[in-house]
Amino acid sequence: MSKKPLTVKCPTCKTDVIWGEESPHRPFCSDRCRLIDLGEWASESHKIAGESAFDEASSDLMDLYPKD
Repeated sequence: MSKKPLTVKCPTCKTDVIWGEESPHRPFCSDRCRLIDLGEWASESHKIAGESAFDEASSDLMDLYPKD
């Protein structure tokens, strides 16, 4: 009985990706999809739900450090 390899969907294009050494960009299907996803996080298109970690107390602390 042959064991079927574990596959996941690429988060960017939804292509099936084998979860193993033969897929170096896993969970992405390619470096292109990985970079697209990274760009979406950098531009804040992707966000994790919840309250911001930045609050008024943090804002007050920033006033203690001079800006160059």
